[in-house]
Amino acid sequence: MTKAEVITKVAETTGITKKDTGAMVDAFLQVITNELASGGKVAFTGFGSFSVVERAARECRNPQTGETMMTEAHLAPKFKAGKALKDAVK
Repeated sequence: MTKAEVITKVAETTGITKKDTGAMVDAFLQVITNELASGGKVAFTGFGSFSVVERAARECRNPQTGETMMTEAHLAPKFKAGKALKDAVK
């Protein structure tokens, strides 16, 4: 499902215009992005939580040349599904 499809579904469900729904979805995503960028965590009980984890530097191989190289350590976003979401998907 694309972002546009999510906006359409939410607009149909709530009776809010697509324009207003799109603005809310954009704001929602921006709040999550800003919180993660500042090292925070966003949790929705039952649904799941977004957090930031540190990925260690590691050895990898360039698939084109076969050359061994090192990736840099970096931060990456992580999502952990909550129990209610896991149960709904089963």
